[in-house]
Amino acid sequence: MEYIIEMINIRKEFPGIVANDNITLQVKPGEIHALLGENGAGKSTLMSVLFGLYQPEAGTIKVRGKEVKITNPNIANDLGIGMVHQHFKLVHNFTVTENIILGMERVKNGKLDIDSAAKRIEELSKRYKLTVNPHAKIEDISVGMQQRVEILKMLYRDAEILIFDEPTAVLTPQEIEELMHIMKNMAAEGKTIIIITHKLKEIKAVADRCTVIRKGKSIATVDVKETSEEKMAELMVGRQVSFKVDKKPANPGKEVLRIENLNVKDNRGIKAVKDVNLAVRSGEILGVAGVDGNGQTELIEAITGLRNIESGKIFINDIEISNLPVRKRSEAGLGHIPEDRHKHGLVLDFSLEDNMILETYYKEPFSSKGILNREKIRSYAEDLIKQFDVRSGQGATTLTRSMSGGNQQKAIIAREVDRSPEVLVVAQPTRGLDVGAIEYIHKRIVQERDKGKTILLFSLELDEVLNLSDRIAVMYEGEIVGIVNASETNENELGLMMAGGGRDSHE
Repeated sequence: MEYIIEMINIRKEFPGIVANDNITLQVKPGEIHALLGENGAGKSTLMSVLFGLYQPEAGTIKVRGKEVKITNPNIANDLGIGMVHQHFKLVHNFTVTENIILGMERVKNGKLDIDSAAKRIEELSKRYKLTVNPHAKIEDISVGMQQRVEILKMLYRDAEILIFDEPTAVLTPQEIEELMHIMKNMAAEGKTIIIITHKLKEIKAVADRCTVIRKGKSIATVDVKETSEEKMAELMVGRQVSFKVDKKPANPGKEVLRIENLNVKDNRGIKAVKDVNLAVRSGEILGVAGVDGNGQTELIEAITGLRNIESGKIFINDIEISNLPVRKRSEAGLGHIPEDRHKHGLVLDFSLEDNMILETYYKEPFSSKGILNREKIRSYAEDLIKQFDVRSGQGATTLTRSMSGGNQQKAIIAREVDRSPEVLVVAQPTRGLDVGAIEYIHKRIVQERDKGKTILLFSLELDEVLNLSDRIAVMYEGEIVGIVNASETNENELGLMMAGGGRDSHE
């Protein structure tokens, strides 16, 4: 048996879109096989077909050489196929163990037999080096830990074939490294792993072979060791992609955004931002680097009006905005690309066009005398969709919920960049985007800078901070521990500062 899984000429359609257009995927037993493609290329759809969440319109699936019909996830489980979804499917007020045995509960003397389940979970977590506390509640553990619970859920069900959908999108760099080790351990134990991703670095780090999907078609399957990142990027996007941001040196003007002695508490009432002072000038990009959870989120929310501040002041062009409501801040010249696109970026049950005018619907030309002008709204939305290559089944009228995460992200960026505000707070702008989209978005952010706008960039991707910023401020435990010129620093120096070291040399 050469392949453990064969998906042959799979076709899957949704309204207005062919998600999988005769795709063929062949996976060998015991390999880590990457599925690479742009946002909306059809990777998750293909895996959802394998997992029984969707039925294909055409094509055949063979598992261990036998043709199978996978009409629902229970059949996939019986065939030894497990899947960790991009957005985890866990019950938050249940414990780790309760989540893992859900749907497979064993009863002993009329009672749930939690103890023997917890014991088996502990054995599994030791064997695969997945440290988790079986009795912790989901709501009390980190996202990285929640992912391990999802992995244990599959192993508990004796899955032999493990599908990971964008597993690193929500992890810190340290957690990503740990996950890579876990995957290698599982492959060494004879498991077969399929990993959906668009991060080339990660494919290079773990995968044996890689199948590239572009616009719903399978383009090629390559041996990872023998294929460069540049070549994979080209297969994925269909053209050469530049990994470097093309920009001239900044030409900063006057101070536009000023933050003075800012203190902000987090949800638990603990001080998350401590006496922060920052000034950003027109025509420059100031990047904020830091390990996740060092006060960046609270700082962003304080500037954009999503969180009350404890003390301190925030100015745009000498107008104090510290206590203004969100709309007034927006009118004072503030734009915001939020880090949580679902919570603060979009109304998922609105159409794409209505999301494009969330901040401007009450102004000309989109409305007059309180009546919305549908024609103007639609042509505006269609223009942005074209410029930013937002892919959606039904154009401007598409329900935003039905689009892929990367395309939802492009829609938010299109809306904020097109408003061209004086000050743009950009948080994790390319989270979940593929190389082609990242390249375009970086270009547009630099264009805003060159128009003389003020950009404050927050990103957990060090490459992005180094590539885009003119100056870089490092946050550690709620404080700014140093500000350096991007052209005069490197990953090592920033990494040291992000860990709280190397501070004195920058004072």
